[in-house]
Amino acid sequence: MKHIPNMITGFRLIGAFILCFMEPLSTPFFVLYTLCGVSDVLDGLLARGFHVTSVRGAWLDSIADLIFYFVMIVKNLPILLDICPAYVWYVVGVILLVRVVSYLTVAIKYHRFAAIHTYANKVCGVAVFIIPYMVELDFRNLYFCIALLIALFAAVEELCLHLLGKQYDANVKSILTLRKKMKSEKRTVSNS
Repeated sequence: MKHIPNMITGFRLIGAFILCFMEPLSTPFFVLYTLCGVSDVLDGLLARGFHVTSVRGAWLDSIADLIFYFVMIVKNLPILLDICPAYVWYVVGVILLVRVVSYLTVAIKYHRFAAIHTYANKVCGVAVFIIPYMVELDFRNLYFCIALLIALFAAVEELCLHLLGKQYDANVKSILTLRKKMKSEKRTVSNS
């Protein structure tokens, strides 16, 4: 049972590889794409449900997420370049820059590669995941704006968590929980 969550994460890695060779926005593409998205939710739920969460599993999940989203960007970029207004790409550039700075901060400060699974990052993942389903809809530009705001907030929040945190904590869910934790630690120190 303890290997099932990592096997599901492995499915997402294999699925991302197969998606590289599929026609974007086709029915087979959407079927495999949806299965990969479901696997992203399922692996974490099962790991927590079976009480088999691990640093290695979280690391594998982060890698699978990055590869999956990288493949989706590469596959869908030609379509998105045709339909997205220029401002979208400027904001995407800012988000990517913040993410790179965040990953570098983790690498330098904690000597590891990791992303925190905050609530904002989870919402961002869902928002980005939905983008291919929105491409053909009339209100797609409104959706893109909402997804960009969510992604920008999530990226900035994660960077702030890495900069403010004293040690790496994969379980921090938002900037508010870090603030509560810091206040609690401060009270503990002052009471000692």
